[in-house]
Amino acid sequence: QVQLVESGGGSVQAGGSLRLSCAAPALRYHMGWFRQAPGKERKFVAAISSFGTSTYYADSVKGRFTISRDNAKNTEYLQMDSLKLEDTAVYYCAADRSWQTFTQATGVPDYWGQGTQVIVSS
Repeated sequence: QVQLVESGGGSVQAGGSLRLSCAAPALRYHMGWFRQAPGKERKFVAAISSFGTSTYYADSVKGRFTISRDNAKNTEYLQMDSLKLEDTAVYYCAADRSWQTFTQATGVPDYWGQGTQVIVSS
């Protein structure tokens, strides 16, 4: 069983920044982030290919969020800048063998973390 562990969530004022981390086993899977706001469906945020050569973002976070990974440390990151109130959600790390799972929503990622809360206040 693959276990993903997120960290780095917290509370921040609008316009501020947070960096989320996701520790994963030594996989060569594509990885990504999803988020779920209260009362809403879980939505895709960003993805990065297994060797970090490609990235993909939801329109709502383009230009503000940056996804990256350090395979030597088996860790994925989500740098979130210029945070808005609507970014408040539980953020989940995910991993899957298929890039299309993230870019074309062709299914649900195979592996998930437990989630980390991000609260953006005014």
